[in-house]
Amino acid sequence: MSPHIDPAILAALSLDAATTTIVSHGSSGFASTSKIVSKREDGGEKLYFVKQGRGRGIEDMFKGEHTSLNAIHTIIPTLCPKSHAHGPLRNSSGFFLATDFLDLNPKPSAPSSNTSSGLSLAQKLAKLHTTRAPIPEGYDKPQFGFPVLTCCGDTVQDNSFQDSWATFYANNRLRRILKTIESNHGPDPSLHSLVERTATAIVPRLLRDGHLKSSSTGGNIQPVLVHGDLWSGNHGKGSIDGGGVEEVVYDPSASWSHGEFEFGIMGMFGGFGEGFEGEYYEAKEGLREGGRDEPVGEWRDRRRLYELYHHLNHYSIFGRGYRGGAMSTMEGLITKYGDEAVL
Repeated sequence: MSPHIDPAILAALSLDAATTTIVSHGSSGFASTSKIVSKREDGGEKLYFVKQGRGRGIEDMFKGEHTSLNAIHTIIPTLCPKSHAHGPLRNSSGFFLATDFLDLNPKPSAPSSNTSSGLSLAQKLAKLHTTRAPIPEGYDKPQFGFPVLTCCGDTVQDNSFQDSWATFYANNRLRRILKTIESNHGPDPSLHSLVERTATAIVPRLLRDGHLKSSSTGGNIQPVLVHGDLWSGNHGKGSIDGGGVEEVVYDPSASWSHGEFEFGIMGMFGGFGEGFEGEYYEAKEGLREGGRDEPVGEWRDRRRLYELYHHLNHYSIFGRGYRGGAMSTMEGLITKYGDEAVL
């Protein structure tokens, strides 16, 4: 048996150690990454991408990524790789995640073996964000949240189900990341006060049921699947499992959320082009899902509110360099909308 491939990975993927090799491939801030090459009976090769890691939160991180990838892949198979397995390693104390291989530097191949869907990233996201979330077991309607914990960076996110998007965003995102910041960096009374004021007053002002409405139905927004961590470093062009070259995403931190939440991080570091939003909303209209949700005039402020979570998360992970941006956003929204809770 190859000393480089943990038996748990071989067993999970039903691979023969005698015809399987593993080499280092790519990089990750929280895990080691590898490519597995296994010979098939017909003489061809099957490739897998594997992450291995240990430490606090790695088990939740890999389970969350596994579930996120497969939720996205089920809706749009050409948008991300399928995940095959995750779990504890047998020969060490760590954990693994194994997915189809995503080649971000594919070699040119014959057209007959390189068929692409031809869909842009904006078109794929529009489809993702207009596919209604399923009804979780034990509930009678779709919920905001996700069946498992997920990680945005190394931050473990609470995805417990909520009927209300405003409640989910205030409690499961803003108040939760505040607790993580205080755990990582100690008390921050000024930040704590602003987050509480934002969660109590601004979130219901902009996101409450009866105010925030779907552009397609005119009713309350419904949960849809979002990638959750879609910055410029988590998307590109590549070939999934030997298929055609596609617009692809990876390293998701999915949840059933308001589709506009995706844009919170997409604008932080650039990489999506000036025409991306226009193409996205044109694709939504083509799917008969309308444009920006109502009130349209508050779209930019909703986006600032959604970006706030990621500034706070970056503060939690990387330190105080992101604190100023978060404080400024909250102060600006409170100044504009007031500081009284909306019932």
